[in-house]
Amino acid sequence: MNGPLVVPEVQAGERFLLRPWRLDDVAVVAEAAADPYIPLITSVPSDYSNVEGAAFIRRQWGRAVDGVGYSFAIADTCDDQAVGQIGLWPGPRGRASVGYWVAASARGQGVACAALRAVSFWGLEGLGIPRLELHVEPWNAPSWKAAERAGFVREGLLRSWQDVGGERRDMYLYSKLISDLE
Repeated sequence: MNGPLVVPEVQAGERFLLRPWRLDDVAVVAEAAADPYIPLITSVPSDYSNVEGAAFIRRQWGRAVDGVGYSFAIADTCDDQAVGQIGLWPGPRGRASVGYWVAASARGQGVACAALRAVSFWGLEGLGIPRLELHVEPWNAPSWKAAERAGFVREGLLRSWQDVGGERRDMYLYSKLISDLE
């Protein structure tokens, strides 16, 4: 990507909105920082403070400014409070990676599935990216089930694919193609 990107607002079903991060979203960053897994696989700080929470949000803004990708806060449309994060990271050869997390207080409400459907439609149709990919650990059934409900197809198991917390971990590889759009 060349130059800064603009992170738009993208409706994610009736209940959620993907939007740019705001400094008043630090509460969800604090909740994510307390999760035993989210800081291991993301840039969410494991030792939370308001300064670290604000730095996380500024890093999300920086990703667009630097042309690296799009980081969205997932907000509940009832109160506009952030409940998670989803990102789309364009890469070479017509591919982009997708990553996401949902705060524990918002899990089981279809947040990840709604966000994945919205960001994948926007990326495939809106940006014209031919292939989206995401990686999920096999033990994380809620995450890979959300990916499957959102139309991603499991392509295989990547053995010892990623370092997570100092340990090599297997990952399922999922993809969604422009031809998969419903």
